[in-house]
Amino acid sequence: MSIDYSQKIPNNVNLNDDRRLQRALENWQPNYLKWWDDLGPNGSTDYDVYLRTAVSVDPKGWAHFEHVKMPDYRWGIFLTPVEGERQINFGQHKGEAAWQEVPGEYRGELRRLIVTQGDTEPASVEQQRALGKTCPSLYDLRNLFQVNVEEGRHLWAMVYLLHAHFGRDGREEADEMLERHSGDPDKPRILQAFNEETPDWLSFFMFTFFTDRDGKYQLASLAESGFDPLARSCRFMLTEEAHHMFVGESGVGRVIKRACEIMRDNKTDDVRAYGGIELELLQKYLNFHFSVSVDLFGQELSTNAANFYNMGLKGRYQETKIDDNHSLHDDSYIVSEIKGDVIGTTEAPALTAINERLRDDYIADCQLGVNRWNKIIQKLGIDFELTIPHRAFHRGIGSFSSINATPDGKIISQAEWEARQDEWLPSNEDREYVLSLMAPVTEPGKMANWIAAPDRGINNQAPEFEYVRFN
Repeated sequence: MSIDYSQKIPNNVNLNDDRRLQRALENWQPNYLKWWDDLGPNGSTDYDVYLRTAVSVDPKGWAHFEHVKMPDYRWGIFLTPVEGERQINFGQHKGEAAWQEVPGEYRGELRRLIVTQGDTEPASVEQQRALGKTCPSLYDLRNLFQVNVEEGRHLWAMVYLLHAHFGRDGREEADEMLERHSGDPDKPRILQAFNEETPDWLSFFMFTFFTDRDGKYQLASLAESGFDPLARSCRFMLTEEAHHMFVGESGVGRVIKRACEIMRDNKTDDVRAYGGIELELLQKYLNFHFSVSVDLFGQELSTNAANFYNMGLKGRYQETKIDDNHSLHDDSYIVSEIKGDVIGTTEAPALTAINERLRDDYIADCQLGVNRWNKIIQKLGIDFELTIPHRAFHRGIGSFSSINATPDGKIISQAEWEARQDEWLPSNEDREYVLSLMAPVTEPGKMANWIAAPDRGINNQAPEFEYVRFN
């Protein structure tokens, strides 16, 4: 379970036993470092950042904290241990031994899953690369950089699988993940949510709450895979991913807390007059990031998702805890659909509704986080409630992409949508206001006026701890 840091590429997969693979990855490494230098966190090369580094895959003691220059961060390849005689738990191969090598008949489908997941990792780093220049505190700057280096490590996890199991095709796919760039008109990232801009810290917090939560559900589904190296890679990635969602949930919660404090202390609803972000604007950002992230689950009914499940490549969230036969051929599932001028539900084959079940799990998890935000508002005595919009709202993928819907799920005309969309989504003026607040605060222990201090520091450090040292 321990990680060998004596090698050029830290790993716990005995990389030095396969010299050909080791050389291939060492040849890819300089291209990765050049990508990090060109499109990683802007201007951060000489900073000493208080980062956690994985030293083991044992969840009881896997992380070590110290100040590190980010270009010197030891990105590597970490898989959870083999689980005895692990079996495939779903699909047509249920009960068979998990695959240690790629099953030839599923080679293309498995490579597609790995590439799509891998492409999201560097994309988020590119989206967030300029945020360090406007950090609300050193605590937040450190958290941004921690997310960035771990997304980079998650790219390494997928690149290892491509190099180790897919030959020349895998090496070419790994190269192409450094050639596509977020928002590039010629070579964009595969999924549209990862081509959106993340221009401000409120967007970053919403992204890490909503979009990284999609990552949690995708990784958890891949962690069920019958292809054991993929499953083991994703299980450890989930350990790191938990912090990313914490950054989002606590970040938005602190913005909410500060807005409520301004309202309470000044007996006003005009939060902007005091340099805060009003709750109504937070609701608009919530609407946008939720709807963009919900699209990441794909079509409501999907033959691709059914095939991935039937092949044993990608399961459901917490597959083994679901009480059914894990084949789904005769099962049904309730999905939403358009019925005339309203949105209703229908019964669909459970096998083709895999995406929608995962989306349901995701939405329920998001709601728990929003409930916690609302408790902050209630505790400070403010009469306001944040809500998750209907799944049909502002969709670009799936059956609801063909209609316009309000946040409460009412179908409306294109004309009404155009007239009212600024009620529900951030307007240009809203975004300009948020950007106007983005001034850096880099004195240890200090916070920007629009966000409250965290309840506790990272690794139990004091509030005035110097999380980032500028050289």
